[in-house]
Amino acid sequence: MATASLSASLAHAQQTNTEQPTQEEQQAEGKTGASGETLLDKILLLSRTGETAIESLSSSSHVDQEQIDRRLATSVNDVFFGVPGLTVQSDAKRTASSVNIRGLQDFGRVQVIVDGARQDFNRSGHGTSSTFWIDPELIQSVDVIRGPVANTYGSGAIGGVVFFDTKDATNFLKPEETWATSVTGRYETNGSGWTTSATGAYRLSPDFDVLGNIVYRDYGDYKDGDGNRVAGSAFDVLGGLLKATVRPSENSELKLGWVGSSDGWNEISGGVPTSDLDMRQNTFTARYNVTDEDKSWLDLHINTSYGKTDLERTYLRTLGGQYDPVTGRPTTIPAGSRTTYDLETLSFDIWNTSRFETGTLGHELTYGGDWVSDDMVTLDPSGGQDTYTPSGKRRVSGLYVQDKMSWEWLEVIAGLRYDSYSLDSATAESSGDRLSPRITVGVTPFESAGLDGLQFYGTYAEGYRSPSITETLMNGMHPAGVTFPFLPNPNLKPETGKTWEFGANYKADGVIEAGDALRLKAAYFNNDVKDYIQANGDIPAGTGACPAVPAGAPVFDPAKGQFRGYYYPYCNQYQNYASARIRGFEFESVYDASWGFAGLSASIIDGHTVSYDGLREDLTTIPSSQVTAQLGFRFLEDRLTVGGEVQHNGKPKGNDAARDYTLVNAFASYKANENLKFDFRVDNIFDEKYANPLNATATSTIYEPGVSVKLAATVRFGG
Repeated sequence: MATASLSASLAHAQQTNTEQPTQEEQQAEGKTGASGETLLDKILLLSRTGETAIESLSSSSHVDQEQIDRRLATSVNDVFFGVPGLTVQSDAKRTASSVNIRGLQDFGRVQVIVDGARQDFNRSGHGTSSTFWIDPELIQSVDVIRGPVANTYGSGAIGGVVFFDTKDATNFLKPEETWATSVTGRYETNGSGWTTSATGAYRLSPDFDVLGNIVYRDYGDYKDGDGNRVAGSAFDVLGGLLKATVRPSENSELKLGWVGSSDGWNEISGGVPTSDLDMRQNTFTARYNVTDEDKSWLDLHINTSYGKTDLERTYLRTLGGQYDPVTGRPTTIPAGSRTTYDLETLSFDIWNTSRFETGTLGHELTYGGDWVSDDMVTLDPSGGQDTYTPSGKRRVSGLYVQDKMSWEWLEVIAGLRYDSYSLDSATAESSGDRLSPRITVGVTPFESAGLDGLQFYGTYAEGYRSPSITETLMNGMHPAGVTFPFLPNPNLKPETGKTWEFGANYKADGVIEAGDALRLKAAYFNNDVKDYIQANGDIPAGTGACPAVPAGAPVFDPAKGQFRGYYYPYCNQYQNYASARIRGFEFESVYDASWGFAGLSASIIDGHTVSYDGLREDLTTIPSSQVTAQLGFRFLEDRLTVGGEVQHNGKPKGNDAARDYTLVNAFASYKANENLKFDFRVDNIFDEKYANPLNATATSTIYEPGVSVKLAATVRFGG
């Protein structure tokens, strides 16, 4: 569709609109060189008080449409290239992603939100447990807040929050347009993949507009830096969204949305496909806001969402040497057998911000609450429950209040959140609650030119995460090869994250030339997660709840150090550790001028767990330390942009599969006219063979793509 559209409309597009945008139009579109606005100046949609990233007294980042387009993102991993403190783990599947912030991930430690809807799906296996699906073509912008300072955005976010805002008609349509449509076609050499995306929007009236998007990707297996094909990396995905915006009054707005995805891929064992997986996901959202400038006490937001994820696993060949998940006895799984994983998530979030003054002290008082319900149902080939990803229900709710107080050079944020949860299944139940405080103090001590944009802040914040269904109820026997019991643990304690953070923000305009802008953010953090939950696979058979070796079962001979059969005399169970201690440094900067832009970001993270007996071990979820630099130049009155990126990744401690590596990328974009744009990008120019250390699973190391060339063309019409 994209190719046909491009061929049919190319000549027409070049003839009908060859005029370039004026400076005023560029400013309206957010051009940084003319307006002095950078990414860090963009308002965080995630913010309860309407602040920008550079104004936020927290380690926050913003990724906008221009950055996403520049990266020609195939997966969510591409979207976050260079964002400090954040790493995406996606295995070879690429479309199923898990976000790691400051070494914390899985089971809700990082809140992933799409248009207000939480993404809580998880499935047990080697590698990451929690995954979500969102195609980059549907994304308009992303906000990231690192650390438990994000405790007003939902329970469990001890690592941070990632908020995806999908495209809508307000940003897609130009002010003078009633309708517009665009079609994008893209080809990538590594994996020989095609992407086709079409977007259309219509403004029925000043108070009502709609937008729809559909995207299809079809990719083969990619090759790593040594030219080896990575089995199981092929995928095809069909995604889309529909969003309507209604403005019932001058001061109110209602957004109704649907985001859906249909994804398919293979799971590989021993280089051979063993299972075919099909995923269907639908999310429905409603977001209402009413703000009245004449009523400073009123800035009300009401969000509700319903999401359903259905994952079906079909076995492609008969698997022998398996073990029944309940009895642990040898069995087989016939080809064509299916396991299903179905999750329904319902959420509700309401808050209001009241602005007022007491003497010379300004207040932004935010108060509200949220409620989330997760209902997981899994079925295995025998028709029973898949005990590795157990069925169950979890309810999480919270209330919070936060006051942001400002006086001349001083800013203080004081907040308190109450969380409660309940979890139940056919075999167990648990519950708990807690109060979590936050206090932040920011000062802007200088008034002299050049230093008046410098701000320092310090924060102490706590967060509370309840145990997930899987962590609490996982049981049965390991299904293949080496077998051992998984033990449920209904007595798990919730995690409590306690973080100290010290940072600085700096903004200056007209640094070298008129209209340029320099923005800097830096932060040091120390996070102590009490009662940290992690799988322990070293529980000896016959001790505690771990059963002795079953009579007649194959056993492991510890004297000779070899297997006689396949039974491993240990149990695996999610358990609490005294703490996980994580510390690190993050830096983000951008300079923008009429001639181009430059950016530098860095993150250094170190962490370990401590058992109740005082035993210290390296934390396996610590990502690579990173330093990322980018440089871009603008030519031909901003119609042509060319540049490059360099990123060095340092091996985390305690990860034998990881190593240092450096990536070099190049990009170019040419806007022939207002209706036609070409994009070009080369990732991993020097064909580096590397692996994300988070993908070092118990079975094999998954290597990332080698050199890949991406070509894209976008045609747009409107009227």
